[in-house]
Amino acid sequence: MWAASCLASCCAACACQACQSVVGGISRRSARIAYCGLFALSLIVSWILREVAAPLMEKLPWINHFHQTPNREWFETDAVLRVSLGNFLFFTVLAVLMIGVRDQKDPRDRLHHGGWMMKVISWCLVVIFMFFLPNEIVSFYETISKFGSGLFLLVQVILLLDFVHGWNENWVSKDEQFWYMALFVVSLVCYVATFSFSGLLFHWFTPSGHDCGLNTFFIVMTLILVFIFAIVALHPAVNGSLLPASVISLYCTYLCYSGLSSEPRDYECNGLHNHSKAVSTGSLTLGLLTTVLSVVYSAVRAGSSTTLLSPPSSPRAGSAKPLLPLDQKDQQEDRKKDEPRAVTYSYSFFHLIFSLASMYSAMLLTGWSTSVGESGKLVDVGWPSVWVRIVTGYATAALYIWSMVAPFLFPEREF
Repeated sequence: MWAASCLASCCAACACQACQSVVGGISRRSARIAYCGLFALSLIVSWILREVAAPLMEKLPWINHFHQTPNREWFETDAVLRVSLGNFLFFTVLAVLMIGVRDQKDPRDRLHHGGWMMKVISWCLVVIFMFFLPNEIVSFYETISKFGSGLFLLVQVILLLDFVHGWNENWVSKDEQFWYMALFVVSLVCYVATFSFSGLLFHWFTPSGHDCGLNTFFIVMTLILVFIFAIVALHPAVNGSLLPASVISLYCTYLCYSGLSSEPRDYECNGLHNHSKAVSTGSLTLGLLTTVLSVVYSAVRAGSSTTLLSPPSSPRAGSAKPLLPLDQKDQQEDRKKDEPRAVTYSYSFFHLIFSLASMYSAMLLTGWSTSVGESGKLVDVGWPSVWVRIVTGYATAALYIWSMVAPFLFPEREF
């Protein structure tokens, strides 16, 4: 008995020491990766609880206090929303705490990059506490999550527009024949992929023998937008290029596909998954992995933006007068060493993006809170998901066209 107790104590100590080593090994450079890992963990927990927590939640009186017990899908959706609410509160509190952090000497800089054992424990406690809240609070969070998810999708669109315009300007600024050819080749590849993909959409989602006018409208409208992008980009009054137009065209076509593929499995015009009543574990895992990568990329790229946090620029080392005595130069160098280093991105905005991403991931896992799909086995399936994708595509088109014509319409303003 003593040996077993000693062995158990040693194992617990080793496990604790290993956990502390992992948490302590998170450096300043890897802090953002650690936050991404914590967010991915929240998605995994949501997925697991969606599958197994319903029977347990039915026994909790403050959750199941209805005259008639709701169906299983209600409890599955409620479990996902409660984990999402905990995740949202955790990152929102961090976002509020990090408002105004401008240099690395701020004590909150250490909180952002360190204290991981405390943060992981806090995250667990917050998520657990969510399961003791009344249903009215969760229902309110469900409502605002739809708007928060829309904001997150808007952030994704703005990031994409910023990326393609920056990509184009970078290659054009090189002013070499090779890079001009590269611009042409990439644009051509994107347009070939766009029109080939559109042909597949007609094949998959407008099967013969069925009235699929809505799907046909979505696909044709996307193709019309593709031609409008090219016309606007090539107009002599607009300082445009085919590279951003081709990339946005391919992205809008992908959004059209994503929307059409989210149609219910029993919908007669969904030829891609027609008569498929369930998806394999591999397909579900791939869908969640794609969601995680998309959310993490948006959070990291948006949070790394310095537009909302412009640290005061420090004077250059070479700006000192060359004829100053050596002791004055040494004093200036010492002062520069003591000056706090400005942070490279907005910590508050970084956590805010994860808060919005928590709402968005909850909507994906619950079919935008209408139901969790067929027996809880499908992700991001249903008419709400279809319309969200389609509207996002139209919003992308509108923002891209505006980014092209706004400098022409308002030449006195800087865009």
